[in-house]
Amino acid sequence: MSKLTYMEKLLEGVEVEWKPIADIADIYGGLTGKSKADFESGNAKYISYKNIFNNIDVDPGQLELVKVSENERQHKVRYGDILFTGSSEIAVEAGMSSAVTIDFKEPVYLNSFSFGVRFNDDVKLMPEFSKYLFRSRFMRADIAKSASGVTRFNVSKARFKKILVPIPCPDNPEKSLAIQAEIVRILDAFTAMTAELTAELNMRKKQYNYYRDQLLSFEEGEVEWKTLGDLAENLDSKRKPITSGLREAGEIPYYGASGIVDYVKDYIFDGDYLLVSEDGANLLARNTPIAFSISGKTWVNNHAHVLKFETYAERKYVEYYLNSIDLTPYISGAAQPKLNKKNLESINIPNPAPKEKERIVAILDKFDSLTCSIKEGLPREIELRQKQYEYYRDLLLSFPASPAGGPKSHSDEAA
Repeated sequence: MSKLTYMEKLLEGVEVEWKPIADIADIYGGLTGKSKADFESGNAKYISYKNIFNNIDVDPGQLELVKVSENERQHKVRYGDILFTGSSEIAVEAGMSSAVTIDFKEPVYLNSFSFGVRFNDDVKLMPEFSKYLFRSRFMRADIAKSASGVTRFNVSKARFKKILVPIPCPDNPEKSLAIQAEIVRILDAFTAMTAELTAELNMRKKQYNYYRDQLLSFEEGEVEWKTLGDLAENLDSKRKPITSGLREAGEIPYYGASGIVDYVKDYIFDGDYLLVSEDGANLLARNTPIAFSISGKTWVNNHAHVLKFETYAERKYVEYYLNSIDLTPYISGAAQPKLNKKNLESINIPNPAPKEKERIVAILDKFDSLTCSIKEGLPREIELRQKQYEYYRDLLLSFPASPAGGPKSHSDEAA
């Protein structure tokens, strides 16, 4: 079997030229000189930092408002532009890109924390192709290298301009566009499959939330209510926080408020427990569950309460219930939200008979596996599809290096 990759076959005998961004495009900045009031009552639309960071294509449904005067010399975004976030708290996330793949019928501007790249008219790069190119592994690595900082990493425009961009068939625009279109066709197909699975997952999550709320709702007088302190044994006194510099690396999970934060050599708990976030913004944001079960040998720091129950059904029932209700009345602090031990143990829990708890937990476990488990169900399928997409994206965009240099292709790395 030939060792040539798909791209090498597609590009066999075809020239691929690597050019610095500075030679093929103009770079423009986002909105400048804007006050808070300009964003509260705007007359024009602009693309936010989050829109770029979260979407490979600019999402027109997420455009925000800004006030722009007619005589202002501000750049308007247009079809074909590639937009980049200017900075990030994490180096590898600096310079995340999004492509403008629609033709706006009205003026749209760019957020000041971002910048845009507009290719010269003689450079034939489809925006639908560029959106994948600038999120490929090797391009992301080069973009991340252009950023520097300590607490926040800012993209250096001087270094960014030197990044090399592959242009297939620079002297044959028709063939170049045909190659780009073929790559887009393949990657669009993978993207569509993932989107379908994600849509189904979101529908299932809505179903799950509906049935969970129905199962955990009781009529007045239907069941007795008990405080969490009466249902569980609190083991907070056994927790031991360790600063990152003093942790000895190992295979034992080290848990914090929202899950595993590290792996250590020793353990302080061995068994099945329920952890409940004690502090952190997630207590209010609820981006991840604030109650989650752990099993086996573990270490827990002082940012998560540790609760022990007599049976599996008791533990899971309380876990599902805590994740379904509003805990705001029990949380103190605004800047630093906290759920202290006293308030935690005062939470009222409906307490049906053991057999009913088992029934409820059995139903919710099945829903949970389908909608939340990364080991099975739709989340696992989406994860596999995403990895498959990333593999083929990087394979399809691994152009051979030019004699003048440029990123190595996969075949070069394997040699």
